[in-house]
Amino acid sequence: MGKFIYEGGPKIEIEDRALTHIQLVMTTKLRRGEPLPFSWKEDASIGGGRTTVWVHAHSNIVFKFAGSRPPAINRQWVEALSYTANTPTGLYLVPEPEGTSAASRQLADMTA
Repeated sequence: MGKFIYEGGPKIEIEDRALTHIQLVMTTKLRRGEPLPFSWKEDASIGGGRTTVWVHAHSNIVFKFAGSRPPAINRQWVEALSYTANTPTGLYLVPEPEGTSAASRQLADMTA
């Protein structure tokens, strides 16, 4: 389980595979000079609710991964996340599209 940490303050635990895809979308937008909001739901154990941070070129962002190897990239998932990032509500985690089976993801991860 990885972590997204914003400005040394707000943070969320996100599975490494999902965090990798979020990182790709964020870095692509920031390279283009496009700031974006990023939102997530807080766990009920810390009071629930939702957190949104404004991500811009000067943000201090940390993507902390638990695993040492990067997972295989699902292009459909990147596209789905990019779609949310380009809406007024901004980037938020959506489920990985069904188009990629668990077996093919494992095979891609083993060959990466």
